[in-house]
Amino acid sequence: MKKLLINNIGMLASPCGKEARRGKAQGEIRILRKAWLLIEGGHIAALGEGEPPAADAVILDAGGKLVTPGLVDAHTHLIFGGWRQNELGLKLHGVTYLEILAQGGGILSTVKATREATEDELFAKAWDALDEMLDLGVTTAEAKSGYGLDLETELKQLRVIRRLHEEHPVDLAATFLGAHALPPEYKEDREAYLRLLCERVIPRVAEEKLAEFCDVFCETGVFSAEESHRILEAGKRFGLIPKIHADEIDPIGGSQLTEAVGAISAEHLIVCPPEGIAAMAKAGTVACCLPATSFYLGSTFAPVRDMIAAGVPVALASDFNPGSCPSLNLQFVMNLGCLRYKMTPEEVLTGVTLNAAAAIARAENIGSLEERKLADLVIWDAPDLDYICYRMGSNLAETVIKKGMIKKGYLHGILD
Repeated sequence: MKKLLINNIGMLASPCGKEARRGKAQGEIRILRKAWLLIEGGHIAALGEGEPPAADAVILDAGGKLVTPGLVDAHTHLIFGGWRQNELGLKLHGVTYLEILAQGGGILSTVKATREATEDELFAKAWDALDEMLDLGVTTAEAKSGYGLDLETELKQLRVIRRLHEEHPVDLAATFLGAHALPPEYKEDREAYLRLLCERVIPRVAEEKLAEFCDVFCETGVFSAEESHRILEAGKRFGLIPKIHADEIDPIGGSQLTEAVGAISAEHLIVCPPEGIAAMAKAGTVACCLPATSFYLGSTFAPVRDMIAAGVPVALASDFNPGSCPSLNLQFVMNLGCLRYKMTPEEVLTGVTLNAAAAIARAENIGSLEERKLADLVIWDAPDLDYICYRMGSNLAETVIKKGMIKKGYLHGILD
């Protein structure tokens, strides 16, 4: 593999470290000007300001533009059948998310479509989505199951995630989310479904090594805090790291569970109460906030400034899914992070790189531009960091590099 020297970088902006940044430190990033970066063996070999060292390398001129770490999307529902455009009219007429779910729509309609889709159909659809994500600057993402709600379809989704991770340039972290909703066939017997998850599905997922994380939708009409605790503890017994969908619509205790189960991340947190923020701060849980979902649903936005003030590390993610956020544009999420969460561009960058990597246990190797980390980075059609948070609606990712390989942009493929 040839060395690659990226020269003439106008601004290199990156958080630093191998763990999530919290509080004031979330906004403290390294800025190098008139910089260079040397890649060797898929990793960052060296970087600095001024004249680069002499090296036998392919030279990529950054044209005085901005370079950041590759973006990390730490919360997606990537694998699903069908779409749900038919629900748009219902939402415009005031039908709520939970009302649509109670009528058999929402997640349950996607469950039906996902059960009916073949593994190859799900693979092809998700491949196209990953191509679009890569084009937008995403080099690593999390992907959840949760549209099967039975043993075979959950395993089918997770096998698709594994295939994609092995074959697509974007690296994937797999999350088991069998507790996404109560399937219709168990409507009259919640306990039987909980036993299915804890006694059959989770052990099988662990046996086949199909997931690294276990998630649960802790919400009114879905799973209670007590049920969520039970499911996450079952996952832990089989080596699955806890995550939790919490406080998206009603604060029923999900965020408070983070301390009890040692959750690596809590997701959504739109109506997170002060006691939930305190629990996450104590546990070191990453708050994975999803502003595009709030935007799409017309709901309030998570109290991110309170979280940062309390010392909770905040990540930003897309929540790409067919119902509540049919968008995978993490650049738009960055815009919303500034405009609606009132985060600074520096805090936003940390939220979509290092803290997002920490939310999926990847901060050791990705999420920042530092020696010996993987060479995942983006050259932006932008002069500085403020510009990519300021501009809306245009894809500013000019060149995307994954593990030292140029996957989009000038010299594409020359190092493959």
